[in-house]
Amino acid sequence: MLPWAVSARAAKSIPLGLELYSVREELKKDPEATVRAVAQMGYQGVEFYAPYFEWSESQTKQMRRLLDDLGIRCFSTHNDSSYLSPERIGRTRDMNLILGSKYVVMASADPKAGLDGWKAVAEALNFAADGLASSGLKAGYHNHKREFIPVENQRPVEILAKNTRPSIMLQLDVGTCLEAGSDPVAWIRANPGRIRSLHLKDWSPEPAKGYTVLFGEGAAEWKNIFEAAESAGGVEYYLLEQEGSRFSELETARRCLQSFRLMHPA
Repeated sequence: MLPWAVSARAAKSIPLGLELYSVREELKKDPEATVRAVAQMGYQGVEFYAPYFEWSESQTKQMRRLLDDLGIRCFSTHNDSSYLSPERIGRTRDMNLILGSKYVVMASADPKAGLDGWKAVAEALNFAADGLASSGLKAGYHNHKREFIPVENQRPVEILAKNTRPSIMLQLDVGTCLEAGSDPVAWIRANPGRIRSLHLKDWSPEPAKGYTVLFGEGAAEWKNIFEAAESAGGVEYYLLEQEGSRFSELETARRCLQSFRLMHPA
């Protein structure tokens, strides 16, 4: 077990990271300065997203050195589905090992229509899990709204849960679950031990606000979500994520962290 992968029983020591999509424009300008700023705010880790895949091996190693110097972790990465294909999974594995990641998450899928399309996504995740296991890495899947919208009277997210290996993390994006009209607490409790990380993205039903609300300003009942994640979900780490807000990216990340600390004190 990696040092940061804590037991759900030790709820107060569950680390908090930032999904770096939240600071995507800053990241484009200066990746190292952005990661340094995130660490200085007090985040304990990060989740890199798709552009990391274009780094050279040298750039990846330099980022790992920076993470180590800052005392933070790369908990996981978000990946295009093609990064988990037979042709590219080797590079994905190598880069995640350099970064010190534990979970290689498929960030989204674009399956063929119908339930069979989602079953094919499940098969791709199982293939990835098998290919990563010998290196100590695990696969994961990140939901959006569409996975909670029924197809042929079944929610795709249920197809994925039923047809994937138990080792595969079902990373819960809270905001998109809410937007779809689903109950994140019920979903967590229905899948014990598999909700090992959550994107703490709030959402407001007010059309003018949507995903621009800061953490704690939307419809999510965070106290109940945390309780479910820590008592049943098997959560190992939390990730704040923000699509955008009335503040700059870095100020948004700072304010969300402050709100999280008030709501979930260490």
